Amino acid sequence: MKKILVAYDGSEPAEKAFDLALDFARCFNSEIYVFAVVRLPEPADDIETEAILESAREYYEKLFVALRGKSSGQGILLTFETVVGHPAEQIVFFAEAENIDHIIMGHRGKTLFQKWLLGSVAKRVMSYAPCSVTIVRV
Repeated sequence: MKKILVAYDGSEPAEKAFDLALDFARCFNSEIYVFAVVRLPEPADDIETEAILESAREYYEKLFVALRGKSSGQGILLTFETVVGHPAEQIVFFAEAENIDHIIMGHRGKTLFQKWLLGSVAKRVMSYAPCSVTIVRV
């Protein structure tokens, strides 16, 4: 397990997923890719899109500073990436493109009706990922 992908959205389950990834990285001498996905509203116009993207990048950069702090001094190689699109699609695409060995992600634990109606990013990633997936619940 040389490459670990952490799907990160700043939530409590995502924080727990990052902590677990740090534990795995220490055990297996792995590198960690922290991956955030910005989902645009539909339909989005160009001006609105640019503002949303800029705001999201600033938001995630602030969160990434804290993650760098958690991992400092541990000798773990961290890479941070923020992309635009559907979260499950982008996570699976990135895992395939970067030959990721393991994906770790949180689960929000929505109600049964919301899961049925909206689907679950975690469920879709588990179904289509090219590698092992660990889901962290809080």
